[in-house]
Amino acid sequence: MAVAGWVLKTEPGEYSFADLVRDGTTPWDGVRNALAQRNLRAAAVGDRCIVYHTGGERAAVGLAEVARGAYPDPDDPSGRSCLIDVRALNPLPRPVPLAALRADPRFADSPLVRQGRLSVVPLDDAQWAALLALAGVR
Repeated sequence: MAVAGWVLKTEPGEYSFADLVRDGTTPWDGVRNALAQRNLRAAAVGDRCIVYHTGGERAAVGLAEVARGAYPDPDDPSGRSCLIDVRALNPLPRPVPLAALRADPRFADSPLVRQGRLSVVPLDDAQWAALLALAGVR
């Protein structure tokens, strides 16, 4: 699958899209799952991202981009984990709840709905366009 963009999941009580907007750019840390780490390593400067709030909200809420590609996580003494830096762009015109994504057949095979605990998820071109359309991005 060619990656059109990434979904970056975060618990809004710990770090929300509003926090990212306030900070401008931040290291995207705390990712330990091996597949999510592989996805982080594949993310390149300029790649598009959708920030997704987990927990009680469960919705895509904002646009961002990769500002710095993968580099070693200074908090991982084993040296196996990496981070990327993410820059805030814009909030989505309307949040896209998980229920809307699950109901859309274009996401049937997406890890976004199939692997709920995966914190860094690739989207293909059709899924990227569908998510933006559901959010009211023109």
